[in-house]
Parts: sequence; C-alpha cells; structure tokens
Amino acid sequence: MERKFVLRGFASGALAGLLSFVFARIFAEPVIARAIDYESARDAAQAALDKAAGLPVAPAGAELFSRTVQQDIGIAVALVLFGMALGALLAVVFTLTQRGSARHVRPRTLALLLSGAGFVSVYLVPFLKYPANPPAVGHEDTIETRGSLYLVIQVVSVVAMVLAVQLGRALARTRGSWQASLLAGLAYLVVVGVTMALLDPVHETPGPLRDASGTIVLGGFDPDDLYRFRLYALGGQLILWGVLGLILGPWAEKALKQSGRPVVVSREPARV
Repeated sequence: MERKFVLRGFASGALAGLLSFVFARIFAEPVIARAIDYESARDAAQAALDKAAGLPVAPAGAELFSRTVQQDIGIAVALVLFGMALGALLAVVFTLTQRGSARHVRPRTLALLLSGAGFVSVYLVPFLKYPANPPAVGHEDTIETRGSLYLVIQVVSVVAMVLAVQLGRALARTRGSWQASLLAGLAYLVVVGVTMALLDPVHETPGPLRDASGTIVLGGFDPDDLYRFRLYALGGQLILWGVLGLILGPWAEKALKQSGRPVVVSREPARV
C-alpha cells in the first residue's frame, strides 16, 4: 500500500506543479519579462557610463535558452519535477505520521494539516524574512549570502515545526488538544521570530543608476512589479501545497480502505 501511495504522491505532485505553472505563466511571467527588460536596459546604461568614463566594458554573455523556452518549457518542467518530489515526500511523511499517533485523525484532515505545516515552515516563514525577487533583479554579490541565510531560516523553521508538533502531542495529555495546540504554536512563533530578528537583512533590489555627477540615468526597479511578483510567487506556492493536500487526502482514504485498515470518518452530530 505504501509504495502505491508514494506513486500517487508523484502523480498528485505533478498535477499540483502543472496547476502552479499555469498560474505562474498567466500572472508572474509578464512581471518576469519586465524584470528582464529592466536588467537589459540597466546593463546598457551602465555600459554606456563605463565607456564614457574610459573604463573597459564587459561583453554581454550568450543566452543559453531563449525566452520562449524559459517561460514555457523551463518553468513547466521545473515546477512539475519539484511538485513530484514534494508529493512523494509528503506521501512518505503522511504514511509515517498515520502509522504513529495520528490514526485517530481522518486522512483528508491529516493530509491538509501536513501540507499546511509544510507550506508554513518550508516556504512562508523564509519568504517573510527573505521574499522572492524576480529573476535578473538583485545584486550578484548578494546571491551567495542570501542563499545561505535563506537556508538557515528554512532549516530552523522546519526543525521548529517538527518540535512544536511533538510538544503539542506531549501537552495534549495533560492540557487538552486546544490548549496544547495554542502553546505549541506560540513556541514555534517565538523560535522563528527570534531567528528572524537575529539574521541580517539583505537589501538587493537595485536603486536608481546615477552617473558621475549624481544625475539619475535610470530609475530603480518598479516597486509595483516587485510587489506583484512576490504576491504571485506566494500564490503559486499556495496552489502547489494546497492541491497536494486536497488530492492526497482522498487517495489516502481509498488506499487505507482497500488495505483493510480502519479509517476515521466524520462523525454525525449528536441528536438531542
């Protein structure tokens, strides 16, 4: 049963990745195109300033893939493969959790809880500290630093989420599920909040380009486009994780029933 369920995780992840790609292609891709146009204009303006100042001008690098390939095939393949890996991982985590102390939770509910916890810990918390930038927007010197800081807060967030779940289970034995959940959630927020405060910020969105006299040659990147891209990036991830939770839950119930294992279903309200 577990092997078939992991394969279904691959399938659900592929579908979630495809839907996320459709969203990104419609909403985020126009912003990415404007970001690339801005980078080209900034590079051209910087080259003109360097040439006027008698400085050497670096030749433009060759484009490995055309924009058509990038915006259609590249993004689609990346999101589908990422969704498949995520779906398989979520299926494994679901199986291990359902075998343990979550047998009293309906599979559909458990799948949504796991996907929600994954979305918050893996993506949302790191995003709040280091939000996404459009491709081609940002300083090259900050890529390595930003990537390291992002990985640090992501690891801390995931570990803190796992520990918070364990804390909630332990507290539920003496304080009840509702109070235990609140205390565990508060502990998680404290850990990630302190981590955010300790990590250095990264300012990498380019400002106005000025010449030697201080005159603005080219303005900074449009803040409205920056806001839109970050909003669409968040929406794409929400679709990815949400679809995974919505699909894996019913498939899990079906797989458990076929294997003869007991399945928790919704209880009817008590009649007075």
